[in-house]
Parts: sequence; C-alpha cells; structure tokens
Amino acid sequence: MTLTSPARKPLPLDAVDLTDHDNFTDGELPWRMFDTLRREDPVHWQPEPAPGSGFWAVTRHADIVRAGRDPETFTSTEFTNLEEVDAEHREIRRSLLETDGPRHRALRRLLQQRFTPRAVATYEVFLRGLTARTLDAALAKGSFDFVREIAADFPINVLARMLGVPEHDTRRLIDWGSRLIGNTDPDYADVLLGTEASERYRDLPFRSPAALEVFAYGRELAARRKGAGGGDLVSRLVNQPPSDGVPLSSRDFDNYFLLLVVAGNETTRHAITHTVLALIDHPDQRERLRRNPSLIPGAVEEFLRWSSPVHHFRRTATRDTELGGRRISRGEKVVLWFSSGNRDETVFDAPHRFDVTRTPNDHLTFGKGGPHFCLGSSLARLELRVLFEELLPRLSDIRRTSEPRYVRSNFVNGVKELGVEVTLA
Repeated sequence: MTLTSPARKPLPLDAVDLTDHDNFTDGELPWRMFDTLRREDPVHWQPEPAPGSGFWAVTRHADIVRAGRDPETFTSTEFTNLEEVDAEHREIRRSLLETDGPRHRALRRLLQQRFTPRAVATYEVFLRGLTARTLDAALAKGSFDFVREIAADFPINVLARMLGVPEHDTRRLIDWGSRLIGNTDPDYADVLLGTEASERYRDLPFRSPAALEVFAYGRELAARRKGAGGGDLVSRLVNQPPSDGVPLSSRDFDNYFLLLVVAGNETTRHAITHTVLALIDHPDQRERLRRNPSLIPGAVEEFLRWSSPVHHFRRTATRDTELGGRRISRGEKVVLWFSSGNRDETVFDAPHRFDVTRTPNDHLTFGKGGPHFCLGSSLARLELRVLFEELLPRLSDIRRTSEPRYVRSNFVNGVKELGVEVTLA
C-alpha cells in the first residue's frame, strides 16, 4: 500500500454544508468539504438554519493561526461553539474556554503547573502499568470494539487519577462525556441540541441534562477536598485562589470541573481511535513503527494532525475587520476549522497522506500559539506515545471487522465504534 490516499472526487461549493451533522458521519465527506473551501472560498459565509445567524468558516492554516492569536479582534467571550447564547446564559455557562485576557490567564494558572511536560512525565510509570492492564484485557479477546475496550478506557483512567476519582467511577465519567459532547447524536444525547425539548436545559453546558449529574458529582468531591490540602486537580480548584484575586464561584467550579471531564477524556480517546484506524489502513506505516519504535515520539505529531479530534472552535468579531480577503462585521461568528487547517496543502506536503516520519509537522490540533493553546497538550502526547509504544510490539496484525461509526457532530471528530480483530506477535 502506498502512503498516498486515493484522490477524492471534487465536491462543488454549493454542496458544502458544515451545519448538517449528518455530513460528519461519513469518514470522507468532511475532508472533501474542507478541500473545496480551502481551494475556492477559504473564508466562507455558511448560512445556518434558524435560530442561527450564519458564520464565517475559516479553513486555511494561516487564517486560523492569525485569528487564534488575536483575541482582541476575535474573542472567545461571546461563546466558543456554534450555539448563539444570550448575555445571561453566557454568564451562567461561562468556562475557561469562554474567557479572554487577565481572567483567562488566572483560570489557566490554577492548573497550568499540573500539565507541564515535567509534571505529566511523573505519570509515565503509572501510564505504562495502566496500558498493560488495558491491553491484556482487550487483546485476549481477539475480536473487540477498540473504542470501548481501549480508546475510551485508557485516557479516562489517567484523568480519574488526576482528579482523585476512584477507579470504579470511570465508566460514569465516560458516559457523561459521551452524552455531553454527543448532544447532536441520537445514540448519545439525552436531548438533541436544537429540539424544543433542549430549551429546558439552556442554562446547562451543551444543553445536556448530563451536566447536572457532573455538577453534583464534582460538588461532592469539592466538599470533601475543601481545606484538605491534596494535590489533585479538584483540591487545587477549591483551595487555591486565582491569581487575579477573584475567587471561583460555585458556578465557576461547576463549569471548570465539567470542562476537565469532557476535555480530559473525549479528545484523546478519539485521537487514539483515529490513529489505530490509520495504522490499520496503512500497514506499511504500522510496520515501520513496530520495527523502529524510536520513531513513535515523532509519529505522535502525525497522529495528532491526522486525527484532528476537534473540528472547530468559534470566535466572534469584536469590530469590523478583514480576514482572508473577506470583510467581517462586528458581532459575526468566525469559526476556526482546525481539522481543515491540518490538511492545508500550502503547509503540509501531500496532506492526505499518513506519514509517521512527516517533518516538519506544524499541525493545529492544540491550536497554534495564542492564549487558548490546549492546556492538556503534553498529557495527550504522553498518552499517545505510551499507548502505541506498548500496543504495537504486541501485534502481528490488526484488522477491521466492521466499518467505523462516527459521532454525528460537526464539533468533535469522533469514532464511537470500531470493531477489530488482532493477531498477537
């Protein structure tokens, strides 16, 4: 098998619709839409069904980087997903993601030292033991759902350790994350976003009743950790005041805890699944890593570029401005499609080629500079490196037994089911 994916049939611009979640349940169509937009209309006005007002879809690497590094012009404070939220509900639902400036820096600093490369490196021994147990249980079955048995199981246990959550609660964390992030997928959502029923939950993140369960669980942890001086993330949030002197309110804590539950698990599980799917489809690349494990740390960057587990984050223009040759008016939504930037032909040679030796690899999976660069980037890199360092030597072969089923979402680039069969080395 060659490194180059088959050529895609061009998609007409008038066939592009980034608002239709069904377009994201196909493993090829999103990339065809992004190819068309980068080529024909890289800052594209995308109409939305009511009550949405439409948005600018930014799909080229350079424009995404420029907007992401300019929070004074492209703010996160008006919300970071496509839903349009009034001022009252923005305040109720505001998390670290929906802040800029001094408050954003203060909230990041609460946990920043727990996510530095040096800090997360202390988890490597634990990670290898956890990986061995996860792989022992899954691979012994021969045939299994890779998402459930490995991709979802592995990162949640790391997050649980960092939060100080008992191991027997990890399945609850997985369930909550899926129900929250999958709020547009009937297989996951309690109430589908955009339906009349979702109006009852407009105070909650993702308009999901699962948020109430996450809040209640986080508050129980906070009550036990308050004043106890522990080193876990919850203890840090409840015992360490932010550097700007503004204490966390109970609402601030709820939203921060929920963000950790979602971001600390969902993105990494999807990165892992997309990576193993790529290694199945590119056995030459899998064999290259198996024969030369020293390539894996560098290959992690290609895993991250290829998987692009979050399709986009939104910004809002604070003033009339220009981006990519387009005039953007104050108050308009500007959506940065990181997954498209990760396939930009002007930055990546043969961007639809999966190449574990690709260098340089200036991907946008964690953002690119700017204040919202992913807090958990070092941990995600460590988790991916350790998992594949432990998995690949155990495999003689790995094959699909079913086609991947994708999360119905234009926000998370997720795989919810992937049947595999393994032959052990």
